[in-house]
Order: sequence, then structure tokens, then C-alpha cells
Amino acid sequence: MAKTGWQRIPSHPAIRDWADAARTAACATLASSTDPWRCGGTWFVGVDALPNGPDGSIGATPFPWSALPLHPEPLHPAQLSVIRPGYPQPSPDESAAAFAFRRDRDAAHLDGLLPIGPEKARMVKEPHAWILGLPLNDTTASPLTVWEGSHHSLRAALTEALAPHPPHRWGDIDLSAAYQTARRQIFATCPRIELAARPGEATLLHRLTLHGVAAWKPGDSAPAEGRMIAYLRPLLPDVETWLTAP
Repeated sequence: MAKTGWQRIPSHPAIRDWADAARTAACATLASSTDPWRCGGTWFVGVDALPNGPDGSIGATPFPWSALPLHPEPLHPAQLSVIRPGYPQPSPDESAAAFAFRRDRDAAHLDGLLPIGPEKARMVKEPHAWILGLPLNDTTASPLTVWEGSHHSLRAALTEALAPHPPHRWGDIDLSAAYQTARRQIFATCPRIELAARPGEATLLHRLTLHGVAAWKPGDSAPAEGRMIAYLRPLLPDVETWLTAP
């Protein structure tokens, strides 16, 4: 993963057991949630929507740490990302340019770099340690997409932009220009990879990898609830560690 910025974790019974338990919990969440679906009713964002414990367990089903190349640590409730046929669709809360970027560039983004204030200045407010995706149902529709090797470009660009500032202020620096320039370079130079995965498998991304979600293609299909993936992104203690650690 050090070179590519992503890793596909092969199928393992422990991951499958957790995915099965999480799918049951996810369907219950979808049935009871009043949160609006975005992108014209085709995307349930589902931040902190799964009821896993801090140890990652769902009910009596333990989190599959033993099947993952990760050290156990406390976890937040997982995001439940659900995509329905037709994703993405235009919506009033998204400009025409933003919709086109979502449709044509998978809404490619760097997790943790958030739009802050009226100017939507991009600042590192959530320094994640890693990004783990766990498919909950059997479909290859609207897969996770990554730009292979993009973490090297983003590390270099953000390091240069932050170098004039003391590390304790890095989370408050506007990185919009550096980020947008790096993203254009990444689109031109890094291969775009679709990472479809099945329940029992997992995908692991380096925290600085540019990634997104592919549009629903003609001929794609999924179970009635739509394509469901659980995502976990535990936080690091500070932005300096986020940028400089391997």
C-alpha cells in the first residue's frame, strides 16, 4: 500500500460474519432513519449511522481485527454509505459545477479536508489514520474509486503549502489552492482504479489517497436496499502526524 495508496483485503470468514451482522443493523437503520438522501434521493450519507461499539463489534459479532493489517484501536460508529440506482442526480443543494464534478470525476476528494466558513476554505479538520471500507451486500455497482499513487502527490503539495506555518496551526491553514492544483495533476498522471468488493472482503486506503464513488452505470444492479458499504476512519492526534507519518 505504501506505493499505490490502497490495498484489497481478501475474503475472510471473520470479515464476512461482521458484514452480515452489519447489514442487518444497516437495514434497520435505513428503515427508521429520517435523514434525507442526497443527490436526488440516490445517496444516503450515513455518517456515524451503524451501531457498532468502540471495539467495532455489532451485537455479539466481534470486529475482524485478526483478518486486517491494522492494530486494534477505539472506533467511532461506522459511516453507512448507501447508493441507489441512478446515482448521482442533480439536487438543489449542489451547484451545476459540483454535480458535473460528482458525475464525471466521482466527487474525488481527500477525507478530512473540509470546506470551512462562507468561502469554503479547505482545512484539515479531521486527520484520519486510515480509511477502511467493508462491503455489506453483494454488488459491484457504484464502487469506491481511487487515484493510484495520489497520496504521494498530495503529501508533497500539502507539505509545501504548510511549511511556512508552525505545525500547531496546520489545521487552520487554507489549503484550497494547493489542493486544487494537486488534484488536477493527479487526474492527469495517476491511474483511476475501481475497487469493487464483496462481503467478506475489505478495502484499505492510505489516509492521503484521493478517492470517490463511481456513478451508477447502465446494467448495474444491487439488492433492494441499494449498494451498502461501511466506512471507518479513526482519528490521529494532530495534523502534523497525519501529514508526516508513513
